[in-house]
Amino acid sequence: MRRKLIAGNWKMHNTLPEARALMHGIRERLDTSRAVDVAVFPPYTLLYPMGKEIAGTPIQLGGQNCHYERKGAFTGEISPAMLVAAGCTCVLVGHSERRHIFAEGGDLLSRKVTAALDAGLHVIYCVGEKLEQRQAGQTEHVIGRQCSEAIHAELDASRITLAYEPVWAIGTGHNATPEQAQAAHQFLRSRIETVFGPHVAAQMRIVYGGSVKSSNAAGLLAQPDVDGALVGGACLDAAEFAAIMAAAAAGSAGVLAR
Repeated sequence: MRRKLIAGNWKMHNTLPEARALMHGIRERLDTSRAVDVAVFPPYTLLYPMGKEIAGTPIQLGGQNCHYERKGAFTGEISPAMLVAAGCTCVLVGHSERRHIFAEGGDLLSRKVTAALDAGLHVIYCVGEKLEQRQAGQTEHVIGRQCSEAIHAELDASRITLAYEPVWAIGTGHNATPEQAQAAHQFLRSRIETVFGPHVAAQMRIVYGGSVKSSNAAGLLAQPDVDGALVGGACLDAAEFAAIMAAAAAGSAGVLAR
């Protein structure tokens, strides 16, 4: 059975006092008896202090992005090795905002995935289509291409998680239905099977990101191929984030009971 993952992407939010208050709220609501993995992705300036805040807990620390080189004259960038040194165990690559605001393309993202894995990080690789692409019936074409650009058979699949985040459902007021999410995840799992084989495809987690909140988490997480959530705005509220974790735990319990 695939263990659910709830990951909170803080994006460009929180000063140090705000971050400490948020992390305190998450820690006091964390139920370690539940079979759910939890990760947080603070801004770079907060990685080291948040690593200290979660020491001794099962919460994982991740970077929101990385460069593909270990070191060099790349002003404003951060390397996978620096993330590891700050206490990170995972990193986001290919988030929709990196693709569409910062114009990161397939070749660049492929190099980042390889560099992050080489540094020992677990990669959450994000794919997703825009509204006009969905309306044109291009969802599978787009997310299939994005997957193929960076995920190939030479990689260590055991340290890769896919995240399906439809761009049209991120902060737009449009929400993907559980059925829409399931269809995309099922397609992505089929693509992983063609690359790594059925065993790996059955084991790899595919999480959903796109305006996930406590009110819709249960329906999304109940889908058979939705293995967790990459949470944006809702992760900045400890109670909301805890409610999403609880929904994931309930969904996992339901699977175990069947």
